Amino acid sequence: MRLPRPISSRVLRNILTPIFCLALLVAVAQAQTFTVLHNFSTGSNGSNPFAGLTINGTGNLLYGTTGAGGTGTCSNDGLTGCGTIFKLQKIGSGWTFDPLYSFQGGTDGEFPVRPMTIGPNSTLYGATLGGGEGTCTYDGDSGCGIVFNTGPPPTPPITPLQKWNEKVLYRFTGEGDGGVAFSTVIFDAAGNMYGTTVYGGTNGLGTVFKLTPSGGGNYTESVLYSFAGGSDAANPLDGLIFDTAGNLYGATATGGGSATCTNGCGTVFELSPSGSGWTEKVLYKFQGPSDGENPNAGVVMDTPGNLYGNTWQGGPGGGGTVFELSPSGSNYIFTLLYSVPVSGFAVGRVARDSSGNLYEALQNGGANNDGQIFELTPSNGNWIFTDLHDFTGGSDGSNPIGGVVLDSSGNIYGTSLFGGSNTCGNGAYGCGNVWEITPN
Repeated sequence: MRLPRPISSRVLRNILTPIFCLALLVAVAQAQTFTVLHNFSTGSNGSNPFAGLTINGTGNLLYGTTGAGGTGTCSNDGLTGCGTIFKLQKIGSGWTFDPLYSFQGGTDGEFPVRPMTIGPNSTLYGATLGGGEGTCTYDGDSGCGIVFNTGPPPTPPITPLQKWNEKVLYRFTGEGDGGVAFSTVIFDAAGNMYGTTVYGGTNGLGTVFKLTPSGGGNYTESVLYSFAGGSDAANPLDGLIFDTAGNLYGATATGGGSATCTNGCGTVFELSPSGSGWTEKVLYKFQGPSDGENPNAGVVMDTPGNLYGNTWQGGPGGGGTVFELSPSGSNYIFTLLYSVPVSGFAVGRVARDSSGNLYEALQNGGANNDGQIFELTPSNGNWIFTDLHDFTGGSDGSNPIGGVVLDSSGNIYGTSLFGGSNTCGNGAYGCGNVWEITPN
């Protein structure tokens, strides 16, 4: 089985010419300022960030990971290094970059692909797609992935340039416990951690897992659900969210039973605590041409319980969709908010601000087919489309597949996988960057 793979640079280099269709949405102009905060380069600082960013509560710290570079010896598709963890700190009107940790592959992780989470103890938690144990392989990366924690050394003196400690909390085996952690992680009030794996579990089609603290900084893993495929969900490529009642929600790239797509067009699902276990319910099954296919990212929820998300491809425009699922009794009603033009491809999770506006990053698409950031604004039952930035593939970067985060002032932050001012992979790619979009 071959999942949709937004990772491979070979996919990124062979894209159709975009066909622009805005469906029923209205395009409007809005002045923005685009600023590159950091350009990655070859070496120990890391390169080619696949994942998006994590922002602290005050908005002056950005944390992220790169998929390549660092001091590890991994190699994949012309890029070297196992990836890194980094920090950007706002000082005055500028940003200071600090590399914090280099993944080493082997029993350590390699290739982090989703944003990290600030945990209850204010340190960072995340997962890697590869490394660890087991014989999993995904797009050239070996190992079944890990869950990790990283933070500053516990004993002073702590200096601005001091490297952080990293601890592997769990190594997946690719068997019943799951494998290939293409996931963010989240916490409940008791400090338990939750996430997903693409493969493994009872049916080999992915899991929802829980990591429970077991003393001494260690964790015990349990599988809450093993996806079955067919009419059930399969192969989640992102993490989960909680609602106020303690139910979990997520999306899967395949499953659902539609014959339009090989192995199904994907689903949105719910897991509800039930006695001593969890009960899974598929809330929506994608069909492909009309509503989208292969939702590679998770979902977000508003206060009334509506779910918002995206699909990687399909839909009327062929390049994916942005959608809303509204609860109606025991069912959910699907609404198409935006149809992405062919070759757009949304990979990162949609972001939502306090006013209900949605923000999305496209892997490709835009005026130059190097990626695009756009906003959808609700207006009298419709959604207004605003193009915030079209990447050029030059110094501003290209292929912003990690999604975006926002601060309380409405500034938007993200990463570019390729492009930027420096070249990596024997000159075949740009090394990527971190950028900011500021509304004027």
